[in-house]
Amino acid sequence: MLDPIPSLAELHRLGAAQQPAYPDADEVARVLAELRRRPPLVFAGECDELRSKVADVAAGRSFLLQGGDCAETFDTVTAANIRGKLRVLLSMAVVLTYAAQVPVLKVGRIAGQYAKPRSRDTETRGATTLPAYRGDAVNALDFSPTARQPDPRRLIEVYNHSAATLNLLRAFVTGGFADLRAVHSWNSDFVRNSNVEERYEELAAEIERALAFMVACGVDSDTFRTVDFYSSHEALLLEYEHALTRIDSRTDTPYNVSAHMVWIGERTRQLDGAHVEYLRHLRNPIGLKLGPSATPSEAVQLVERLDPDSEPGRLTIISRMGADRVRDMLPPIIEAVEDTGREVAWVCDPMHGNTFETSLGYKTRAFSQVADELNGFFDVHQELGTWPGGVHIELTGDDVTECVGGVGELAEADLANRYETACDPRLNRNQSLELAFLIAERLTDGRIRRVNPVQEYSAEDF
Repeated sequence: MLDPIPSLAELHRLGAAQQPAYPDADEVARVLAELRRRPPLVFAGECDELRSKVADVAAGRSFLLQGGDCAETFDTVTAANIRGKLRVLLSMAVVLTYAAQVPVLKVGRIAGQYAKPRSRDTETRGATTLPAYRGDAVNALDFSPTARQPDPRRLIEVYNHSAATLNLLRAFVTGGFADLRAVHSWNSDFVRNSNVEERYEELAAEIERALAFMVACGVDSDTFRTVDFYSSHEALLLEYEHALTRIDSRTDTPYNVSAHMVWIGERTRQLDGAHVEYLRHLRNPIGLKLGPSATPSEAVQLVERLDPDSEPGRLTIISRMGADRVRDMLPPIIEAVEDTGREVAWVCDPMHGNTFETSLGYKTRAFSQVADELNGFFDVHQELGTWPGGVHIELTGDDVTECVGGVGELAEADLANRYETACDPRLNRNQSLELAFLIAERLTDGRIRRVNPVQEYSAEDF
């Protein structure tokens, strides 16, 4: 049995990084009391299912696709926006499943990703300095004293918007929107109407023939219609996460019921810090982000603290090294963690280590660097004989112009056209699908280790 969850006061005594400075402690207490009365957003049994599927990723029997907004906003919780992100993820999953010949585990960075860590506590414009925008969970993007004041009542809105998002997602993935044939038609449109390379068109045509073959063999069309889909976000705001922790009546163990998977970020992974202390008590599958400052020794200490029982599916390590460092920094970390005997899922975040600012002040990422880090991730695992278990991507279903390059050959001058992110730049729909085809090429490399490359499928695996 896991130890009891520490109190918020105990966690804050450890020095909780990246927390807002609320001006009214009594209001915080009222909000948290309200959140503790609210029903769970996800259920313990669903978290257990995800943990078992992450174990398949760790064992090389599955591939994890995790993606969504850098920072969700309340204004973008609309049916069209949610549908667009889900469509992109499902489209990517079809390509990856066919290429890898293993099921693809689909996890959204969605329904809770409303808070962001920041490198500075304040922002200065001209002669005015105000608190930094930390996501809609904390304050507003408008640059005014009122908007930037941290407001705990926003945590109630996080819960409400997350509940609405999850409700719609469940309807979509079980109500026909996820029909495998419709999803592939979106990919077909992409390869027909974009300036993609011929090999991508050939792969799309192969999938088309495979689907036609299954239909011709009499596969029940209903089996094409539903998929399993899970939610995740960074467990950043301790007040919110703690208030949405429940003790499961079946097992008498604690679960965070705000998401199926929660992760610790690069800025909050202090071994003796509050976030590690909190998450190590949870029964959820958890993620750990490691950037270029992480050492093999630190990685080992963290996995031993977060996964003391060496339980497959417990831990996903998400590397975010940067394109120019991944081939040097990642191998010793993988080797050190693998030497502990633990089966962790290795996932690549090729976004956060490749951000730069243009001459006009736009924060952006180059598609070529994102692709290079992914290739480096695959190169490292190929060399070590380990399984490159997944990708973690910031994306949107909209045709935004936030990352340069890709099939549309977006230039820095194009960023102003539709730069809509509240925080970090995201891949748009076409860039995301192009990345899926690139990953598919690496997964078809015969030198990539597979435990069980040929197995029976249901439509849910796609």
